[in-house]
Amino acid sequence: MGSQAGFKEVAAALGQSRTMRQSGRIASVGDGVVRIVGLGRGAAVGDRLRLGVDRGAAQAEIVGFDETHALALPDGASVGLAPGDAAILLGPARIAPADHWMGRVVDPLGRPLDGRPLLPGRTPRALDAPAPDAAARRALGERVETGSRVFNTLLPLVRGQRLGLFAGSGVGKSTLLGGLARRVEADVVVLALIGERGRELRDFVENVLGPEGMARAVVVAATADAPAALRGRCAAAAMTVAEHFRDAGRHVLFMADSVTRMADAQRQVALARGEPACMGGYPASMAAEIMALCERAGPGTGEAGDITAILTVLVHGSDMEGPVADVLRGVLDGHVVLDREIAERGRFPAVDLLRSVSRALPRAASDTENTLIAEARRLLGAYERSEMMIRAGLYTPGSDAGLDAAIAAWPKLDAFIAQSEPGTTEDSFRALARCLKRD
Repeated sequence: MGSQAGFKEVAAALGQSRTMRQSGRIASVGDGVVRIVGLGRGAAVGDRLRLGVDRGAAQAEIVGFDETHALALPDGASVGLAPGDAAILLGPARIAPADHWMGRVVDPLGRPLDGRPLLPGRTPRALDAPAPDAAARRALGERVETGSRVFNTLLPLVRGQRLGLFAGSGVGKSTLLGGLARRVEADVVVLALIGERGRELRDFVENVLGPEGMARAVVVAATADAPAALRGRCAAAAMTVAEHFRDAGRHVLFMADSVTRMADAQRQVALARGEPACMGGYPASMAAEIMALCERAGPGTGEAGDITAILTVLVHGSDMEGPVADVLRGVLDGHVVLDREIAERGRFPAVDLLRSVSRALPRAASDTENTLIAEARRLLGAYERSEMMIRAGLYTPGSDAGLDAAIAAWPKLDAFIAQSEPGTTEDSFRALARCLKRD
């Protein structure tokens, strides 16, 4: 049976090959783009090209058109390309994910990055698929186990939710993602690693995810040295892989790290095609690209499964009001903020609970659980408002019963948020109740 399945995959790969292709010629090279003539009406924005067949066959992507030329962005340096070289049209960027991709690392074009051969699936998919019909989609589903007490209780994650993770560099974002990828209750995990350094990709796969995480995961990666067009497409390609498993009725955990690097890459492509920058240096199309990606995640329709998404935003200088953060926050079902000051004092995950929110609440919790969550937030808020006075020794115990309770509960709640040992949601809420119990 396995050999028969393998034969079908080989046959599908052969069926996707083409013996005749449309071609044109390079007219000029410069200003970061290659101008091509003679492609005819069959070419479109997003199509792939093979350039300079006689000189090493570089690849490029069509990013726009002017009156007489197609504008293409090469995958690498333009060295070696010259006017008159052939430009062969390969067609739109598509990938054909399959179940046997689990445990593998691929690039946004479906090519393996882990040194082993990989056959495509039987059905090629466009990278810019539309979102499911909004009127036919299910509501958010039930709460899922996360293996982390803070996400099991104070910031619950439900099936089909889209959650943003806002963090600066070096505050434990990758470690938190790896832990969630290993422990969140899902059938398949699809990760988009965008603009990561090459050594970090291997470290994330081997050490952060580990064999346990990779056993049910597909990693789609475009490292920092990858062309802007590929980095910009990485999240869309990973979402296409997630949709393959969703359409088979599975619950998929989709993770993208980071949307900021995706937006930076798309800015390069947009500027190459002449689109003006406006939103803090980003083109107007940036918002549409992010919203389209987010809308593809979420609950499915009919017999399809769901895509639960965790999307990270790299906030520069802790600026939560940056263009990318602002756009993403408006389309998500909650956001989690990781704070550098919390990380520097040694508490991981460095979740700033008072600046974080899950829009799955209050529906995702019972009345009793919502009462515990509200009490924990009230105590943490009371402590934060008076923290400077407390640390300066200006507060006299007994002056305010509510603040006394907050001071007593704060170290226990801080330790509670840091705990991530395996345990059920019920175990986590019992532990939260113990933290809030007054001695």
